[in-house]
Amino acid sequence: MAPRKIIIDTDPGVDDILAMLLAFSALPEDLQVLLISVTYGNIDLENCLRNVVSLFHHVEKEIAWRESVGRSSGFETLQKSKPVVAVGPDRPLADDTLMADFFRGQDRLRGFYSSHPHRKPAETWQRLLKVAEKSSAPEQGEIARQMNKTASLFTQSQKPAHLEILKLLRDNEPNSITIVAIGPMTNLALAAAEDAETFLKVKEIVVMGGHIDQASNAGYQSFSHLQQASNIDEPPFRLIKQAPGPIRDLLNIRNQMTPVAEFNTFADSVAAARVYALTSPKPHTTMPVVPPTPLGQKEGAPPPSILSSYSDNLSKRLTITLFPLDITEKHVLTRGEFEAFLQPQLAAKSPLAEWVSAFMNATFEKVESLHPEVSRDAVGLQLHDPLTMWYCMDDDNPKWKIIEGEDLRVETAGQWTRGMFVTDRGNRKRKDNYGSSEASGDTNSSLTGGTGNRLNRCVGSPAQDIFGQLLLKRVFGS
Repeated sequence: MAPRKIIIDTDPGVDDILAMLLAFSALPEDLQVLLISVTYGNIDLENCLRNVVSLFHHVEKEIAWRESVGRSSGFETLQKSKPVVAVGPDRPLADDTLMADFFRGQDRLRGFYSSHPHRKPAETWQRLLKVAEKSSAPEQGEIARQMNKTASLFTQSQKPAHLEILKLLRDNEPNSITIVAIGPMTNLALAAAEDAETFLKVKEIVVMGGHIDQASNAGYQSFSHLQQASNIDEPPFRLIKQAPGPIRDLLNIRNQMTPVAEFNTFADSVAAARVYALTSPKPHTTMPVVPPTPLGQKEGAPPPSILSSYSDNLSKRLTITLFPLDITEKHVLTRGEFEAFLQPQLAAKSPLAEWVSAFMNATFEKVESLHPEVSRDAVGLQLHDPLTMWYCMDDDNPKWKIIEGEDLRVETAGQWTRGMFVTDRGNRKRKDNYGSSEASGDTNSSLTGGTGNRLNRCVGSPAQDIFGQLLLKRVFGS
């Protein structure tokens, strides 16, 4: 049986790194990682990319160490087929209210509406290398050596990430590639806007995002222990609309969005809504409202192509399986479990164990400081992103519980509710037909069978209570 081909769309933080390690540790007959498309997230794009390069560096060190001590090298799928790493956008697709305080340029939008929202990939790679080469820090030297290697475990792409996604979808058989989206969905929205029909050749998009019944993830997820470069410029925007200073830094550090919005969805709610609309029989019924005409442009001018409507005659509907906080937060790795498992690895001087232990210990310490009701071994890290990867590796397991075809929509314009998932919880009678005169928005369209999104949602997994142990055994060996 052919392996499941995947694209990982990520803003690499703690659980993103764990998810990628889980994917790399798969057997080559089970999984093939074709592409890692990097986007902005809680941190700026350069540091996201830097974390990916650092990940590959430590995996290479781990493989060499295991071979030197007579252990199985592991990471077979990664060694058999090295993925491409491509750079995506450095800001949201169209959230001008988020960006307005932090964009530079004459119109304070830096030409956003006339160009794709990211610098050229080559510039990002070059800047990352330049910073690493000039630094005296040992970890920066490792980044520079990794990027200059000719026999690396990954291939640098000079194309924008969304174009690499489309290239892979064109070059492979339809319905043979799965996209695992574990960050803001800007890359995916750009790909869909560029060529919707090619984008619809994807087999499935597995998304970590949103919450349906649970509170939002306003908890802490630090990235400082992934050794960010201090001399990388302030990003062109941050997700918290607060003037530069300690208050804004604190809000960003805490990953605090809103009472109703999970981070990945809030970070680019317009992108998420546009991608989810492709699951609808009538995509225009759930498309986001087009933002106001930007300063300096004629009133009533058509929106840029990245915000244009899709064709009314698309060949198929998109398949999306959503992993919201409702299910992901139930899968926890405690500090006690982590330390007990990793202690023998650390004693044996595993390079990967030392690296993972460093950022995981810092994360556990911060979680404990924010949650005084738990302490020491009971402190846990919720495994949001790794759960989506596990599903891709084990999706034929009948113990996965998936609700199919839910009409879940993303709010993009609310003053207090942007990024919120909206669903009709009423018990009203649904209509059988759809009126062609309906415009984008609700207007009772939640009651008609031909409108609304059709998302699949995970509500149960095969091994909720032992997933943390399964993850560690897969990555480090049993």
